[in-house]
Amino acid sequence: MRNPDDAFYTHLVERLTGRADVVTSNTRALCERFGATYVPSAKDTARFDPALFDADACRRALGLDGVRVIMFPGTLRPHKGVEDALTALELLDWPDARLVLVGGREVGDRHARALGERSAARVVRLGRFGADEMPAVVAAAHVVVVPQRDTPSARAQFPMKLTDAMAMAKPIVSTRVGDIPSVLDGAAHLVAPSSPPEIARALESVFTDPAGAARLGAEARRRCEARFSTVAVAEILRGILDTHARS
Repeated sequence: MRNPDDAFYTHLVERLTGRADVVTSNTRALCERFGATYVPSAKDTARFDPALFDADACRRALGLDGVRVIMFPGTLRPHKGVEDALTALELLDWPDARLVLVGGREVGDRHARALGERSAARVVRLGRFGADEMPAVVAAAHVVVVPQRDTPSARAQFPMKLTDAMAMAKPIVSTRVGDIPSVLDGAAHLVAPSSPPEIARALESVFTDPAGAARLGAEARRRCEARFSTVAVAEILRGILDTHARS
């Protein structure tokens, strides 16, 4: 999502939404900005189902056997705050911990290379994967990090990696930015944005309290099925369309 304060982008969206019968957005910030109706992004929880995968086998398949996998799936950009997660790993100084960067678009490649050059021993960069491969990739994570910084671009985003991790019942460490607290709602470790020490403490909690981390992951899965599954979001859309048809 581009910066909603970009004048050209705002003008274009306002012009297009003025022609629409119904306008929806997957973030509250853009709903407020453009008068849209909130519809969250949906996840296929039948395909992203942890019961279908063996996490240890998935780690072995990716060459991550014996590694604490702190995963960030997606395109790297400054507002994603991935540097803060790397700084947290540097503070923890675990010899077996790796920040695993998964896929993403080419626009983030230079950013990913810079992180690898900064800390070659702590950063593993995996290639790009097809949509059908992503459930097995996310299954390999011990924890998924979504350390968004507090910027207009971040506040306007619904990070799909959140629902990837939620559906796969993974512990999540994320920041209190935009809709993230309401999406996760007690089913993850939430920290202040741009705070590597808080990220480090949350990661430490995940690995020192595996039972607690598993409970958070299970709650995240339940929440994803109830609120963000394709079935749940289809019902939201059905309601919007029925209301429009009657108007």
